[in-house]
Amino acid sequence: MRLEDKSLGFVINFLLGIAWAAVLIGAVSSFLSFYQNNLFFAIVFALIGALPGLVAVLLLEHIITNKEKHLELKKQTKLLEKLLMEKERK
Repeated sequence: MRLEDKSLGFVINFLLGIAWAAVLIGAVSSFLSFYQNNLFFAIVFALIGALPGLVAVLLLEHIITNKEKHLELKKQTKLLEKLLMEKERK
């Protein structure tokens, strides 16, 4: 788990699982609906069917990345303030 906040991490990981399931269901159901007519169209519609789930995955990964970035910036700010205090004491 990448997030330090347990409850937020649980929710985000749960939603990521749902998003990946939506990708799989969208791709497979679209493919199975159209493969009898034309294989090319089945592949195209499978990709289109997977798009909403992929967008959700990207959005959730973006949220995780921004949260990690924010936490890292907090840590760096604390360290810089500590260094500044030590420098001012000398």
